[in-house]
Amino acid sequence: MPFPIISDRNGQISRKYGMIASDISNTETVRNVFIIDDKGRIRTILVYPMNVGRWIPEILRIVKALQTADYNHSATPANWLPCNPVIVPIPETFKGLMKRNKEIETNNNGISWYLSFKKSENCDN
Repeated sequence: MPFPIISDRNGQISRKYGMIASDISNTETVRNVFIIDDKGRIRTILVYPMNVGRWIPEILRIVKALQTADYNHSATPANWLPCNPVIVPIPETFKGLMKRNKEIETNNNGISWYLSFKKSENCDN
């Protein structure tokens, strides 16, 4: 894996992040996934019941979506997959809004000034 996976043999991390489901067990964690960026910020928390396994392709998709959104200064829409278009931030000025409307009309890449798309840069699957 090109990113760290942390072992928690003594349960210290599990307790710190509230991963122990005390109504189920005092020692067993629910299935948690924390995606923490290089600045130490928690970007995603996934919590699965103990009887449901995690889906690694979804975790990897989330990591790629976070990286893509950060790199492109954009957002990823629902059901986004790597290399799909990303959502362009809304314009901050009326002039920007008018420019966006013209781009949408020319490129057919959006619904309106508040929802338009662009090809994601730095796409390597």
